[in-house]
Amino acid sequence: MAKLPTSTEDDVSAFLRKVNETPAPAAGAPGERGRLIFAMDATASREPTWDQACQIQGEMFSETSTLGGLEVQLIFYRGFGECRASKWAPNAKELLRLMTSVRCRGGQSQIAKVLDHAKREAEKGKVNALVFVGDALEEDIDRVCHKAGELGLLGVPMFLFHEGGDPVAERDFRELARLTGGAYCPFDAGSAQQLRDLLSAVAVYAAGGRRALLEYGNNRGGDVLRLTHQMSGKG
Repeated sequence: MAKLPTSTEDDVSAFLRKVNETPAPAAGAPGERGRLIFAMDATASREPTWDQACQIQGEMFSETSTLGGLEVQLIFYRGFGECRASKWAPNAKELLRLMTSVRCRGGQSQIAKVLDHAKREAEKGKVNALVFVGDALEEDIDRVCHKAGELGLLGVPMFLFHEGGDPVAERDFRELARLTGGAYCPFDAGSAQQLRDLLSAVAVYAAGGRRALLEYGNNRGGDVLRLTHQMSGKG
């Protein structure tokens, strides 16, 4: 079996450049938290790495506490037509509790439902970003792209983290990122730390914009520091 591609330095660099190019979240009322929708593919193909992914994803918001925190809503799909969304979670502990209560079930992707939900939420109030973690898109791509375009018009960038390396899914995910003004990055089980850093970077962006992202890179060091040095520093 061919080895799955890992997230390379070029992938990470391109991803963070796209984060930096994304328009800064609009300022809310004083003390208002950023809001991020976290979408997860919980179909059976993701079961081998599910527990590790939940732990990584649950940790991503710890970096936002100094920015006033972040409210997160979890949405996942699995099985035959099952797609559920949680209430807005006020902290990482609550998000992790929600994530670890979900188990994978066989089924096809339901990304169109995720986009419909994100659009409804954005029409009710500001949503700073939509994060998606999954490995496949098995729906009509034109229909899904149309919905992504509508979400982009509402100013909600979609940041897609692609597990598994399927080239067709990569093409489709890159198009969703383009249509929403977001970014795409691949990952696998061997790039856990990199995934953690990039998820944290998106959370920091959603909570505080590009300036906060650059400050996070300076404090975090490693890959994020190296890559944020390439950024313009606007925001």
